[in-house]
Amino acid sequence: MRRVPQLAVAALTAASLTFAATACGDDDSSSGGSGSSSSPSGGSAESDAKKNGAALAYDVGGRGDQSFNDAAAAGYDKAKKQYGWKGQELEPSAGESDADKIQRLTDLAKKGYNPVIAVGFVYANAVKDVAPKFPKTTFGLIDDSSVQGKNITNIVFAEQEGSYLAGVVAAKTSKSKTVGFIGGVETPLIKKFEAGYAQGVKDTDSSVKVQVKYLTQPPDFSGFEKPDLGKEAAQGQLDAGADVIYQAAGGAGRGAIEATAEAGKWAIGVDSDQYEQAGLKAFKAQILTSVEKNVSGAVYNLIESVDAGKPETGVVTYTLKGHEGEKGVSLSQSNPAFRDMKDVQDAVNEATKKIVDGQIKVNTTP
Repeated sequence: MRRVPQLAVAALTAASLTFAATACGDDDSSSGGSGSSSSPSGGSAESDAKKNGAALAYDVGGRGDQSFNDAAAAGYDKAKKQYGWKGQELEPSAGESDADKIQRLTDLAKKGYNPVIAVGFVYANAVKDVAPKFPKTTFGLIDDSSVQGKNITNIVFAEQEGSYLAGVVAAKTSKSKTVGFIGGVETPLIKKFEAGYAQGVKDTDSSVKVQVKYLTQPPDFSGFEKPDLGKEAAQGQLDAGADVIYQAAGGAGRGAIEATAEAGKWAIGVDSDQYEQAGLKAFKAQILTSVEKNVSGAVYNLIESVDAGKPETGVVTYTLKGHEGEKGVSLSQSNPAFRDMKDVQDAVNEATKKIVDGQIKVNTTP
């Protein structure tokens, strides 16, 4: 996005059904806002935002998932350092309802945080309910474009394009001609990952078999947070001959990576560069690459736009081609073993060019 001069402006977690917030490192109790900030009309939200900053409402797994939520947290942390405000981060409770999410977003908006960023499609109904009540507050909704409004920024990604490249890598590096895909929860979003991956594999080598396993089905979203489920699924695929496994499973993906690494096979990470995640350090040598979504940049860009008084609105899409000069989805290059695979790199570069040029249309459904 276009960079603009910044205004000089002067946290982890709450997790109860009443959402009594505990700040992550900072006490936000002094930033509860004036009486006017609690008005459904938004009150003094603009002035409060300069004092309070942004707020993040995390998806299942919360900060520390080594994946999707941590990518959002990185953008938030960058903005927090840039602007010097406290902000607030809240985590979901296990098995919570839409009413719980509605209350969380309402509480954040009443306190004057702006923007309020909902991390994940599970917040779609909550944003739909809350955003119209606070028209002066910008609501960011990541990974969902079904709910739109004048003060809603839908941040979405072409996951299928990055996953196609992961499929190219898997097909080029597999010796057993069998690779795996593990999805956390079988939702339309995660099936985009599966679709792109399977297409990339088949376009590269039609003889390679793709095993597919989903950990849970909606409304059970524990497949995004239970590493034991991921490990069990990966072990099953390894036992069936897979020697490359790509997972899109949030915190549960840790288990898949652990099993794959312990077997000496290649794991492909997701959302953030999982090779660089401290919590996965023991397995990093076997994390060949990761399909990165620039969630960090997207979160920072939204916060920056609100600070500049020109908030992003509408659907903002990050693709393989990028978004206004910034990368959208890509493959990480941190693992030296991956960088040294010239034939794989050449295949990835060729596929990238064809996708960007429109020669390859990547499927969004399997």
